[in-house]
Amino acid sequence: MQLDTTLSLDKPLQSRHKEPAQQSATSVLDLSIVIVNWNTQQVIIECLESVYDRLGELHAEVIVIDNASTDNSVKEIATKFPQVRLIANDTNRGFAGANNQGMEIATGRFVLLLNPDTVVLDDAFANSINYLNDNPDVGVVGCQVMEDAETIQRTCFRYPSILNTLMWVSGALAWKPLSRITGRAAYGPWDRRNVRDVEVVSGMFMLVRREALEEVGFMDEEYFVFAEEADWCYRFSAAGWRCVFAPVGRILHVDGGSKSTKQASVRMYVQIQKSLLLFHRKHLGFTHWALCKLLFITTMLIRMLWWLIWAALGIGERSAHKAKQSAAAVRYHLTGKEPNW
Repeated sequence: MQLDTTLSLDKPLQSRHKEPAQQSATSVLDLSIVIVNWNTQQVIIECLESVYDRLGELHAEVIVIDNASTDNSVKEIATKFPQVRLIANDTNRGFAGANNQGMEIATGRFVLLLNPDTVVLDDAFANSINYLNDNPDVGVVGCQVMEDAETIQRTCFRYPSILNTLMWVSGALAWKPLSRITGRAAYGPWDRRNVRDVEVVSGMFMLVRREALEEVGFMDEEYFVFAEEADWCYRFSAAGWRCVFAPVGRILHVDGGSKSTKQASVRMYVQIQKSLLLFHRKHLGFTHWALCKLLFITTMLIRMLWWLIWAALGIGERSAHKAKQSAAAVRYHLTGKEPNW
């Protein structure tokens, strides 16, 4: 294996990433693991340690794409894991763009997208690969994700829709996540203990077979972050590949949330709405996009006023922050201007 510390050029990657390299006939590696890093120095080292501990007899390569981190991530990875193929971008390419960079140079029969804030448990790699080997019509498989020793995280979800978006933006999904109605976007009462076909496999662990990747292509880089896996799974399904959750392996999600996206929560709050609008426009049509945009404007105005009142009354430590999130979203929907904080 080699260490690549190349700096990418500041030009769009979209044209370079329309189709994967045709390597299935000559690949000798079982698995290529692609990890996108952005300022996750404190957790990615533990992730990489667990990756190498759990590879077992698999012939694998690990590819880390760093999205212009300002912490010491690149130096730490290069020093502690010289066998990693490390690409350090000089700008943040986003989750989809960086994953595409990794997949473009991946040579394994299977390609795994893995979040840096995870720890691999048990024989998650081998068991998930064996599942795909035993089920040739499955293009993408996700594993069981633990928040702690006892709690299974509610991964996998349905495609974005007006109803599912309403359940999220209104807070109903968080209020009653186990309901078949309010929790439908996250499969309601399902406990994630059995194999199930799902619409979207969560992006923190997506194991993809090479043949499916070659047919469907890479992620759509118009999604900077959020909903890119929904778009990708939608395309896999449209091509006839099943997307499946199979608890044959487990990973631990280090704090139950994304370290990197939490670092820019106002920007990310707006970005998820931008990505959902993109999915509606691309796959559901103009009417759905317009309804979704109206839904966001209305709910964000109400949410902004609500939290401004709470902040003025001194109620709640995060009231002002939530008001700021909502105000940034309203500004984006009305002017197209995204927050830079």
